[in-house]
Amino acid sequence: VTDTEFSNVPVRLFVPRRASDGLRRAVIFFHGGGWCVGRAGMKSYDHLARWTSNMLNAVVVSVDYRLAPKYHFPVQFEDVYSVTKFFLQSNVLSQYGVDPDRVCVVGDSAGGNLAAAVAQQLLQDSEVKTKLKAQALLYPALQTLDLNLPAYQDNENKPLLSKSLMVRFWSEYFTSDPSLREAMASNTHIPVESSHLFQFVNWSNWLPEELKKDHVYTSPVYGSSELVGKYPGLLDRRAAPLLASDAQLHGLPLSYVLTCEHDVLRDDGVMYARRMRAVGVPVTHVHAKDAFHGAMMFVSGAAELAVGHRLLNGYIEWL
Repeated sequence: VTDTEFSNVPVRLFVPRRASDGLRRAVIFFHGGGWCVGRAGMKSYDHLARWTSNMLNAVVVSVDYRLAPKYHFPVQFEDVYSVTKFFLQSNVLSQYGVDPDRVCVVGDSAGGNLAAAVAQQLLQDSEVKTKLKAQALLYPALQTLDLNLPAYQDNENKPLLSKSLMVRFWSEYFTSDPSLREAMASNTHIPVESSHLFQFVNWSNWLPEELKKDHVYTSPVYGSSELVGKYPGLLDRRAAPLLASDAQLHGLPLSYVLTCEHDVLRDDGVMYARRMRAVGVPVTHVHAKDAFHGAMMFVSGAAELAVGHRLLNGYIEWL
């Protein structure tokens, strides 16, 4: 285990000690924490990286990207993207004995957002010759348009990630200006000029009936164009991968999406999985009906530990 830098970005590198019969696979991991907190050296993330490396005999690169509120979008994305591009160079892969056909990006929560954005961006980058084998998105945050989805309503005050905390994370990702947080909290932060984007997050079209429950879709309440003008990242698919068009989703690698029932971000992941599948992307979507946000990382009691281990084992089996 080595703390080093790739492309001037701090990373924690996990290289298996045991011998390998051939080239190893590799996992590039982006931690969660609302783009504001967390690091590769946190106990939960360090444990997950070590466990993944040992179970798969894989090289794991865990990225310590810069955080808000000191740094705002697109800094976090640029950090993880530059590490990914650096690592995907043939000479770097060769240095660590990595099979160029078996590299994936993984992230949880805000890290899942970054992993999805990286996978999309790589499709457009002619400089990168190595293609990702897979992406694994663990309860990812994927869209900024509608913060009143059924998941936000059903889980407004559930453990670990309340609606108000997620709104704060989203707003801090772009700015420390409190006016954005206030507008996002009332779901009036998108102007009418951007109404065409709501087709990508229209949950009445993309959620299965069991998740719609008794909710009735209503048209968005639009706000002024001032905030989007000041913070255009709100509508940038590098920040909100669910805003990608069908054409931009086509060609994404083998994909794993984990969603949890008791999570404000549940519907983001469900809609992304269904949209990717609709354009022919091979998708494995696991929906944990008995789990909450962060279940793979933050477990305390016996019941939570059992759920977390079940999800961890399923994730490793898929990888």
